[in-house]
Amino acid sequence: MANVLMYTTGTCPYCMNAERLLNSKGINDINKVRVDLEPELRIKMIEQTGRRTVPQIYIDDLHVGGFDELRALDQAGKLDGLLAK
Repeated sequence: MANVLMYTTGTCPYCMNAERLLNSKGINDINKVRVDLEPELRIKMIEQTGRRTVPQIYIDDLHVGGFDELRALDQAGKLDGLLAK
């Protein structure tokens, strides 16, 4: 299975939806980076992704984007292949 990293906050509904979708695909070990608890990591996230919103999701070294992009990959039938690597 792929390594999944997700920049998140404790109350973000899109983060929760992303986690639910990943869990439904058998990904239960998500490396979560809580940017609400460690603001310096939010700065790192913005520098890496160019985005300020959460979630920001990486599958292995590929920046997928947020929940909408993750869901679009799933609907296009491409998410399973990325997660199987």
